[in-house]
Amino acid sequence: MAHQGKNTIRDRIEEKLAASFSPSFLQVIDESREHAGHAGHADSSGESHFRVRLVSAAFVGKSRIDRHRDVNRVLAAEFAAGVHALALDAKAPGENGV
Repeated sequence: MAHQGKNTIRDRIEEKLAASFSPSFLQVIDESREHAGHAGHADSSGESHFRVRLVSAAFVGKSRIDRHRDVNRVLAAEFAAGVHALALDAKAPGENGV
């Protein structure tokens, strides 16, 4: 999943989510370039805005808010280190055609 030899914020997000949720599907997209010049884009790495699509059995029976809270807890260090925005689509298997 991670880019070999790199330890980017995107890679760390992907690794943490994979380890915490054992997803059947995981996609982490760096959308930072689309937000250049906007608030929160000051991080020197250039990585500040992400979109995550995640399907995991860990979300079965959980509300959307609880799913987001779970992901935010796992990524707390990334937010503290400069991640400004995370668009999250967190589903359980079988939801909405997944």
